[in-house]
Amino acid sequence: MAGTREDDKSHVALLRGVNVGGKHRLPMKDLVAIFEGAGCRDVRTYIQSGNVVFRATQADASRVPGRVARAVADRLGFEAPVLLRTAAELGDVAHGNPLLRSGADPGTLHVLFLADRPPRAKVAALDPSRSPPDAFVVLGREIYLRCPGGVARTRLTTGWADSTLGTTSTMRNWRTVLKLVELAGEA
Repeated sequence: MAGTREDDKSHVALLRGVNVGGKHRLPMKDLVAIFEGAGCRDVRTYIQSGNVVFRATQADASRVPGRVARAVADRLGFEAPVLLRTAAELGDVAHGNPLLRSGADPGTLHVLFLADRPPRAKVAALDPSRSPPDAFVVLGREIYLRCPGGVARTRLTTGWADSTLGTTSTMRNWRTVLKLVELAGEA
């Protein structure tokens, strides 16, 4: 890639649908190789579900989602959308969770990361009583979720977000979000 190491920044890539329920198997060593092949440096993964921390310039990083998604499709034969955040953006997500500030149990919290910022009209049309007792708050390109019954029971899913907001999303639990912030800060 064309950037220089002096302007490298830490980024986090979130792949959707990797190693979930025995489908779309992708060994992490292969995922690291795919990211390195896309020109990323200092590539590290976290758990087996498509969380990647790497260094690249902003210009180079902006090409990573397309390159990685194509490589996964070409080599492994399945679609795995790739959502990208800078370390700073992910830190903002961790520090700006309105549900945590209102006293929610961190063990019930999740974040839906969106590929695009949804239009206000679509956000306003979301039904807050879709999945009681679950709650959600949309801020920018994230939907903060509180799911006291667990994500297996919620109707606040990636499919719901994608179809109602017209974007692509992937979900992470709060513990994973915090760990990725920590790892991105070390990169």
